[in-house]
Amino acid sequence: MPPAIQPYAYRIVDRLFAHRVIRRGPAPRELPRGPEIDPRYVVDGREHDVASFMDRNVIAGILVIRHGKVVLERYGLGLQEHDRWSTMSTVKSMTAMLVGAAVRDGAIGSIDDPLTRYLPSLRQSAYEGVTLRHVMTMSSGVRWTEVYPDRNSDVNRYSKSLADKVPGGVLNLMASLPRAAVPGSTFLYNSGDTYLLGAALTQAVGKPLADYMSEKVWQPAGMECDAFYTLESDGGQEIGGSRAGMVLRDFGRFAEFVRNDGVIDGKRVLPEGWVEAAATPAFKLETPPVVDITHYGYSWWLGDGVMAALGHAGQRIDIFRDEGLVVVTLAAFPQPPYVPATDPNRRNEVAAFTQAVRTT
Repeated sequence: MPPAIQPYAYRIVDRLFAHRVIRRGPAPRELPRGPEIDPRYVVDGREHDVASFMDRNVIAGILVIRHGKVVLERYGLGLQEHDRWSTMSTVKSMTAMLVGAAVRDGAIGSIDDPLTRYLPSLRQSAYEGVTLRHVMTMSSGVRWTEVYPDRNSDVNRYSKSLADKVPGGVLNLMASLPRAAVPGSTFLYNSGDTYLLGAALTQAVGKPLADYMSEKVWQPAGMECDAFYTLESDGGQEIGGSRAGMVLRDFGRFAEFVRNDGVIDGKRVLPEGWVEAAATPAFKLETPPVVDITHYGYSWWLGDGVMAALGHAGQRIDIFRDEGLVVVTLAAFPQPPYVPATDPNRRNEVAAFTQAVRTT
């Protein structure tokens, strides 16, 4: 969509698609504040401060939490503190964390369970023999084209089914795809895989994904606003891998939940060792999407000391567990055909900004 429309559209995703609310609890928890930081970084020989970074890179929100305290919070592009901004694919990483909660609850026996145990309609498809681990690490081996400008790509066929609100449409699409590689052998980014992971999780826990997220994270962590998952159809399955919505500070609270090893107020929500396993490389990336990312884990992008959730048009959550640091950046990067040839590499500039935060 045109750049002038993006910031508005990213704030009203729940009006564009069917959705289900992730309910907050009765007692939102304040995020404590620390001394504000003033990170600066250099690109092409010029120094940039926070305001310049936001202007150059069409940034809607920045949140930095260091050792549990907010040290930087900024808004732009009309975003207000209680507006819910589109997660894009950062929610893939969040949904994968819920799989750990289901393992701890005993609803999922093992991430090496076959996907068809939870989604029997995929039997005799290319997903026969694919496990939860495979879809969580983008290694199902199923043929998939995630090419946004190509209207006939698999991801756009998937998106059209969602836009048309076809009940069961995505499952039917995924069941129709051929196999391209042995499951577990090859990394291939596939939004459909995460949709299936969310659908399997829903079946395992016996309740809507939004309700499970509310029960396990949103309420105990003291999120300040309701969030939402969008749905494949009216009243249907949540889309586990894109198009959810939440406020900036709740992005940060979720990151803090991960940074704290899946423990809230001394109560363990995720199995011991789950976050460490999620941050362990499953695949080295042949074509990294950003300069500071080298590997992929349990639906988290990994680099030197960082677990990152990445989303379309500049959404990013960085967790530096050893440094006690969380950095969230929300954006509306211009998309083809509206990107001028002179545009900077915005993803890499976000990485440069984050590096400056780490050393400030």
